[in-house]
Amino acid sequence: MDALAGLLDGPRARGAFLLRAVMSPPWSLRILDRSPLTLIAVVRGEVWVVHDDAEPVRLPPGAIAIVLGPDPYTVAGDPATPPQAVIHPGQRCATLDGEPLGEAMSLGVRTWGADPDGSMTMLVGAYQTLGEISRRLLGALPRLLVLPEDAWDCPLVPLLCDEIVKEEPGQEAVLDRLLDLLLIAVLRAWFARPEGDAPAWYRAYADPVVGRALRLMHGDPARQWTVANLASAAGVSRAALARRFTALVGEPPMAYLTGWRLALAADLLREPDATIASVARQVGYGSPFALSAAFKRERGISPQQHRTGVA
Repeated sequence: MDALAGLLDGPRARGAFLLRAVMSPPWSLRILDRSPLTLIAVVRGEVWVVHDDAEPVRLPPGAIAIVLGPDPYTVAGDPATPPQAVIHPGQRCATLDGEPLGEAMSLGVRTWGADPDGSMTMLVGAYQTLGEISRRLLGALPRLLVLPEDAWDCPLVPLLCDEIVKEEPGQEAVLDRLLDLLLIAVLRAWFARPEGDAPAWYRAYADPVVGRALRLMHGDPARQWTVANLASAAGVSRAALARRFTALVGEPPMAYLTGWRLALAADLLREPDATIASVARQVGYGSPFALSAAFKRERGISPQQHRTGVA
């Protein structure tokens, strides 16, 4: 597993909110849903994203954006248009006075808006939760990321446009996977850009030595890795790997491995059937006690407190 593949076990769009919005001007939506990550793909027309403390940002036709929560923002056909509706947590849509709008603006399967022939169409996918693995990568993103149409070449948006209006067996799983793949494609394109400012460990994947060590740690976190056996697998000396890894990643190999294991453990602990013992085995700790001690030392709470959300 590499960093981007890890995202499939991070945000994992299980039952994510996903719809096609069709609007005619003037239109404006106030977003108060507190979703940690929302993906917006502009299929037709243009969209403006306006955070309360920033200048409006235009999304031209074909653009795709990632908006990180939980800050409120406005999505509109024109930044000067006052909000006409509010999107609350749970993707509940209401008027400014609180009257429900969900049914009134339904235009069919996963399609929403005031005009079925509107001049603006966008796809919106909102993740409800984010895992600890994904935060290690998404923490490097700006609050609003925009890729213009000519910045990448990806067939996923047209495919998602076709699939979003279908009601077939297994359709939710199909849409969840397509949304995950679209997110990964956007991130890969973003981090390849000069302004992408990828984390040091992400950039280190390109290094033949450090990249090899990272892939080994990510691919088999349960193995009892040492700097020596990582160095042997990468074809360099122990000292050479330690120096090169620290220089490129910003921390020594074993410190990075501990962080990765505990981030993975934090996600696995939230699985309904997981036990501390089973998670310990999966992430390379010899006993539940060893995992609990490391988890509490690094995060200040026990695995059980993390699991139940008690700080």
